[in-house]
Amino acid sequence: MKISYNWLKEYINTDLPSSDELAHLLTFCGLEVESVELYESIKGGLNGLVTGKVISKEKHPDADKLSLVTVDVGQAELLNIVCGAPNVDKGQKVVVALVGAKLYPTNGEPFVIKKSKIRGAVSEGMICAEDEIGLGTSHEGIIVLPEDTPVGMPAGVYFKIITDSIFEIGLTPNRVDAASHIGVARDIAAVLAHQSQKEIALQLPNTEDLIIPDKKPEVVVEVLNNEYCARYSGITIHNVTVGESPDWLKSRLKALGLNPINNIVDITNYVLLEYGQPLHAFDLAMIKGNKIVVKKQESNQKFVTLDGIERETTSADLMICNAEEPMCIAGVYGGLNSGINNNTTAIFLESAHFNAGSIRKTAKHHNLKTDASFRFERGTDPDATIPALKRAALLIMQLAGGTLNSSIVDIYPKKINPAEIKLNLKRCAVLIGKEIPVSQITHILKHLGIVIKEQSEDSLLIQIPLNKVDVLREADVIEEILRIYGYNNVEVPEQMRISLINKPKVNIEKINYAIRNQLTGMGFHEIMNNSLTASSYAGKFLNYTSEKIVGLLNPLSSELDSLRASMLFGMLQSINYNNNRKNSRLKLFESGKVYHKADGQFMESEMLAISISGNQNPESWNINEEKETIYRLKGVLEALFTRLGISPVFSVLSENSLVSGGLQIELNKTNIGYIGKVSNILLKAFDINHEVFYTEIVLDHIYKPVSNYKTEYTEVPKFPEVRRDLALVLNENISFEQVVQVARKTEKNLIKDINLFDSYQGKNMEPTMKSYAISFTLLDTKATLTDKQIDHTMSKLIKAYEEELGATLRK
Repeated sequence: MKISYNWLKEYINTDLPSSDELAHLLTFCGLEVESVELYESIKGGLNGLVTGKVISKEKHPDADKLSLVTVDVGQAELLNIVCGAPNVDKGQKVVVALVGAKLYPTNGEPFVIKKSKIRGAVSEGMICAEDEIGLGTSHEGIIVLPEDTPVGMPAGVYFKIITDSIFEIGLTPNRVDAASHIGVARDIAAVLAHQSQKEIALQLPNTEDLIIPDKKPEVVVEVLNNEYCARYSGITIHNVTVGESPDWLKSRLKALGLNPINNIVDITNYVLLEYGQPLHAFDLAMIKGNKIVVKKQESNQKFVTLDGIERETTSADLMICNAEEPMCIAGVYGGLNSGINNNTTAIFLESAHFNAGSIRKTAKHHNLKTDASFRFERGTDPDATIPALKRAALLIMQLAGGTLNSSIVDIYPKKINPAEIKLNLKRCAVLIGKEIPVSQITHILKHLGIVIKEQSEDSLLIQIPLNKVDVLREADVIEEILRIYGYNNVEVPEQMRISLINKPKVNIEKINYAIRNQLTGMGFHEIMNNSLTASSYAGKFLNYTSEKIVGLLNPLSSELDSLRASMLFGMLQSINYNNNRKNSRLKLFESGKVYHKADGQFMESEMLAISISGNQNPESWNINEEKETIYRLKGVLEALFTRLGISPVFSVLSENSLVSGGLQIELNKTNIGYIGKVSNILLKAFDINHEVFYTEIVLDHIYKPVSNYKTEYTEVPKFPEVRRDLALVLNENISFEQVVQVARKTEKNLIKDINLFDSYQGKNMEPTMKSYAISFTLLDTKATLTDKQIDHTMSKLIKAYEEELGATLRK
């Protein structure tokens, strides 16, 4: 946001610091100045140019169209100049560019005046035409000044060139109260008043000269949606003459990056920049039926905006309509046919307060970012509608010759009352870290426009002005006090007192780093998705009700209207994005939070999501194509768990709406996640035409167990391993994990590894039975295993399988 230094000076009845000092002051009171630019109404400021008088003129002996002139510029000696202008003559007062001056022509590149010889004659400067110095476009001849023009006067002074410092402020969304020159001036006055401990009042524009007739408004206004338009004010102005704005107004707008259009539109932009209150001027002749209706449309309609583009408005858009048709997208953009043109003689000037969320949605939907929507979508001051309207009406009457024939129309059915907050002075001292005298606190609040209604020994009851839409809590008030008091004025104490707790802390960052390091080492790519997503995903695929979804109060769009309830939806969007770019072989992972509500409480969990899809290996002449499988993903998980030092248990997943054929993962009898193939319904919804295998782990459930694990070195065994195989016939419902659990429980010391190397179900087997071929690796770290030990161990295992799982040996 751009703010003019010269303009600020008009509102503060004290000398302002230099532009650099003021930039520093603004930054440290919460309005960060990102840059300070020099503005000149004529580029270069006509530096190095002076007024002069032509003393003599002679024809150049070697050029028919050149003249040799001597010019008095107020120096000790006359300047010899070669001039090619046909209108140059003795006795004229002219504009002279001295040697070394840099000129910025209206068209073309800048150039520097040098002492030179032209056709053998010395030229010590240049007599200028208006297009050569940026004053106009004419090149018919040199500029001839009035006879009474002083000689030697700097051209910048003569032409009253305006110079200004323009602050580029990085305005944060919560500081819409400073989205105007008056708003910024209010903060400056408060800071300067605090520093000097004097009263510094804002000098606001005077609108007392505006005489409003006590007559019924000509235009009838009807607001059908008061929840979206809390206040609508307007006034009719007749006998206006649409034309070019005066130079001071055009220069002020240009300095802030706005192109002047005509005096009416320029005034509405000027008041916007001054008050922060957007205005809109309608051609009164285009208001059919002399009626304005503020409403949301019942259905989608085509509407042509000021830029000539036909847009389709929706039932969510608030529209300003006449008796027959829409005229303007409220708070965002005007219509092509209802705006001001050169034939306009009467206008209706609008000043309103619109719902911030509604304007934000409309601006986002139509991809329109205007100065008006910038302020409306952050929240404007309903009390500013009438002052801004009066200011604009007075300027229009002064600059466009308008007259008022009726009173102001002001639709304000439900007055918005200022918030009242009780400020605890002890709490203020605790949060700031310093006890500020009450007299200074009240002095600061007063200069910020905050009203003190009651004051006691330990608290203040204050009333927040409506321009501070984001000051809602005691902490917000304390922040307002601190930024004016000065963050740098809060001393760092010489001593810091803390209580040390000798309690081991889970190093979450270290664990997360180990997870990332492990997965990237296995060829996975980390992705980062937006934690905002569409609430429809959680409702459709997780069967969440609206009470369980964490929705946003003012979402930008329906695609970003809630916090994610699962990592899967963002993962599938990433897979779809890559697939559309011919990249289907994907190994991705992401860590982040998921959110939901339970019993009215907001809940969040740290999650890890991993997916694989496509071929296992890149395309090659010597490698057969092989698709990813759930077993590959399970192997990745097991390797990760081994790296983290935990041993979760996998079991058949009973029910999950996101994956099919999956497994549930448990650690210490706590469910920590699941793994499976993404359901076909989900794949179709995200336009993915191949299998995706996915796992989601609740990191919050593994942080503590992992933190207890310590990596220890184990010697390479001195004694040999022994392998024995068993072929077991089992019920088809028994999982391999159950087989492993029985073996580990039966023999806790000698079994090093258990592996399923074959599974069979079919011919020569009962329909409900299956066969597992399992290898057992046995190892005694202290001695070589004997045949007796081995046979004894295998007999124990066979017996345990028979008793606990009903297994038999396959013959």
